[in-house]
Amino acid sequence: MGSFYHQIFVTLVLLLSIFLPCSLSSTTRRFEFNVKWKNVKRLCNTRPVLTVNGEYPGPTISVHEGDNVEVKVTNRVDMNTTLHWHGIRQLRTGWADGPAYVTQCPIGTGKSYTYRFTVVDQRGTLWWHAHLSWQRSTVNGAFIIYPRMPYPFSVPIQEEIPITFGEWFNSDVMAIEKDMMLTGVGPNASDAYTINGLPGPLYNCSLKDTFIKTVEHGKTYLLRIINAALNDELFFAVADHTLTVVEIDAVYTKPFTTKAIMIAPGQTTNVLLTANQKPDSTGMFVLAARPYLTSIFPFDNSTTIGFLKYKTTKSKETVELPLPPYTLPSNLPALQDTEFATEFAKQLRSLGSAQYPCKVPKKVHKQVITTIGLNLQECTPNKTCKGFRNQRFLASMNNQSFIRPPISILECHYKNLSMANLFSNFPEKPPVPFNYTGVNPLTENMNAEFGSKLVVVPYGTRLEIVLQDTNFLNPENHPIHVHGHNFFIVGRGFGNFDAEKDPLHYNLVDPPERNTVAVPIGGWAALRIHADNPGVWFIHCHLEEHTTWGLAMGLVVQGGKNPSQCLIPPPDDLPPC
Repeated sequence: MGSFYHQIFVTLVLLLSIFLPCSLSSTTRRFEFNVKWKNVKRLCNTRPVLTVNGEYPGPTISVHEGDNVEVKVTNRVDMNTTLHWHGIRQLRTGWADGPAYVTQCPIGTGKSYTYRFTVVDQRGTLWWHAHLSWQRSTVNGAFIIYPRMPYPFSVPIQEEIPITFGEWFNSDVMAIEKDMMLTGVGPNASDAYTINGLPGPLYNCSLKDTFIKTVEHGKTYLLRIINAALNDELFFAVADHTLTVVEIDAVYTKPFTTKAIMIAPGQTTNVLLTANQKPDSTGMFVLAARPYLTSIFPFDNSTTIGFLKYKTTKSKETVELPLPPYTLPSNLPALQDTEFATEFAKQLRSLGSAQYPCKVPKKVHKQVITTIGLNLQECTPNKTCKGFRNQRFLASMNNQSFIRPPISILECHYKNLSMANLFSNFPEKPPVPFNYTGVNPLTENMNAEFGSKLVVVPYGTRLEIVLQDTNFLNPENHPIHVHGHNFFIVGRGFGNFDAEKDPLHYNLVDPPERNTVAVPIGGWAALRIHADNPGVWFIHCHLEEHTTWGLAMGLVVQGGKNPSQCLIPPPDDLPPC
């Protein structure tokens, strides 16, 4: 929906809210999603990929704040699947959250399941994706929530431009994951990064598969940016232009101007771009995304580019790419520019206005400190181990490597089944304290324990979770996503978290509010959560390789005293295991 039509909508909403206050409460948006195979050609390579409705990337869901949403998903492929609505809080509707074997059993071949939920007190850019195996590589799309009130910035918006970053693999991504689990080896890197599914002219056979957007001089555009890449944080910049950040993870921020952004997998960022530069004869400006490198593992070090095309006064205007070579934006950070990534994160602040207050918990009832990092697991008999030193790569939180059970944890919790006790007792502090970021990364390691451990808290708990990176094998920037809740990043830093000194410097005024945090390489991040959403919620690294290896845990928020504080009953069409 263009910004002009959005402003008309907002005006009508305001009038209706005065004269028909009940008319806005019952709007239901319905969507039909069919998961199916489609042959897609990229980089001179054609292969079948999973899609929704045959679209790559998938269709955009556009709703309005307060809407009820129903998405009927029919599985038309020969494997199980689920979908997750990334960043939607799912208040009391955990059955619709989507992570396989956490909140539901998968949708089987030929079966359907309708995800039903209400968008409560959220507006902005989110996204949806598959949440089983590595299916989200191609099964993903934007989830746009239009606000009931005007945007909290006064600049007129000419147009809204969705930009979704992804990764293209010439090989079958599910086979890559299967080999990782079978042999303990590290994953293959992707073959290209993409902008809205298009690699761009720096890749083989991709001249025609290039993102180009026409803009008008002097106009301002809202870029809705999503990082749907499987395994890479990304830098993004537009040559000779600045970007004004106004929203992250569907939460308004204090606006600030930057030469570029860093966006981790799972995160979204809305920026304003004004087309105020003088183009050359081509009328083109390069926009580019490349990885932020914090890992020693093999990675895709390529760059995807597209173009902003300034509109001219010609009566008939054709959009043609300029001839190579293509110059990358000088304002695009270098691969290992941790300084830029750090400074960018420091500038993120909640808007904290009267209309959009920052509701950070000032005090907490409970604190959980957990390490996050990689492990080497000793090779057991009858196992194939092709990882480092003939061992197996794993990942863990507090040395617990998460294994998804063959049942739905939420269903066990709701029905109070005896096996639900097997999932509790996640260690709330590192079981063996050590110099987390100072040990030898190769000689010091611990074999992880396996299970599906959860932290259990009463309804309404004000919870603090400190995420501590380790340098086992390799310190790394980990994007940690929390399902079912937003959180406030009240502190972050490098080295080991100091429980006495670091809280003295917390930002309890206007910390950024998100659903996915990029924990600094060799550092820590402190999150505060108001646990007011009953259910079972997955917490995991959004680098898909790390989730596969077990870098995950769960959070159980128990029901409150009132019916409105309890999980609703499961739907009749909830898939069985």
